[in-house]
Amino acid sequence: MEMQDKIKLALAGLLVAAGIVGFYMIPADQGILRALSFVAGVVLAVGAIWLSQPGKSFVSYANESLVEARKVVWPTRKEAMQMTGMVFVFVLVLALFMWLVDSSLSWLFYDVILGRGK
Repeated sequence: MEMQDKIKLALAGLLVAAGIVGFYMIPADQGILRALSFVAGVVLAVGAIWLSQPGKSFVSYANESLVEARKVVWPTRKEAMQMTGMVFVFVLVLALFMWLVDSSLSWLFYDVILGRGK
């Protein structure tokens, strides 16, 4: 990363810090001005980051992600209902299996091995 980019990122951090300091320096009864102070610091910081190489790389990555997200094929309502039903059936079968194993082990250890069931 170049020195200019490091300076821009440091400036962005300082701008956010300045927005936070401005928020707390403005009296509490001026809520809108306090909020605007913080928002202005964040917006200016985003602008500084946007002008740096890491910011440009992030914007490029975000655009490519949106292009890929548009390629997603969503299931139809019927397919979604079938998959949901399969999940519910699987959970039910697994719950019954776990109950059976738990009951069997409880009976084995409590009644048979320890002999406390008599």
